[in-house]
Amino acid sequence: MPPTDERPDFSTVADLFLLHGSMQSPSFLDGRLCAALALHELSATAWLEETCMGLGVEQPRDRDSAEALLAWRRHTLETLADNSLNYEPLIPDELYSLAERAQGLREWTMGFLEVIQDAGNEPREGWSEPLREAVDDLAALAAMDTNIDDSAENENDLFALTEHARMAAMLLYTEQRPGQPQVEAGEPTRH
Repeated sequence: MPPTDERPDFSTVADLFLLHGSMQSPSFLDGRLCAALALHELSATAWLEETCMGLGVEQPRDRDSAEALLAWRRHTLETLADNSLNYEPLIPDELYSLAERAQGLREWTMGFLEVIQDAGNEPREGWSEPLREAVDDLAALAAMDTNIDDSAENENDLFALTEHARMAAMLLYTEQRPGQPQVEAGEPTRH
C-alpha cells in the first residue's frame, strides 16, 4: 500500500515542537520511531505518549498538533512497509548547513540505537550478518564529529552516511517484519 500522508519535513516538525515549548530535535524522535516500529507494535496512543514525554508536555497542544504527530507516525510506518523502500530519516534538509544536517543525522542515529539497545539482545539474535554490521556501523555515526564545513566532499560524505542509516532502518524493518514489504511486487511509489 503506498503512503497516504505526505512526508512531514524537518522544519514543519521542528516548528510543531516549538509550539510545545521544546527545542528538541525531531531527528532524535524520528530515529526512535523508526526503530520502535520495526521492533515493537508501536500504537498511535503509545507514540503520542512518547512524543509528549519527549516534548515535556502531558498531551498535544491541540487536535491539529495531535493529528500532525499521528500523521508522522503513519507516514513512517507506511514508507517502511511500502514495497518501494522509500523511507527517509527526518533530518534537516538542504536549507540547513552541513553541520546542522550532520547533527540531525547524529541525533537520528542516537534515537534509533537507543531503542535497539533498550530491546536487549533477544531481537538481535535472529538478525542477518548484514543487519548486525549495519547497526554496529551506526555506533560510529552516533559519535561522529558534526563540526564540518560546507563543501562538496563533505556533502557527498554526509549523503553516503545518511543512505547507510536509511538502509539500516529499512533492513531492520524488513527483517523484523517479514512479508512487509513485498519487495518483489509492485511499482515504485511516485511523489
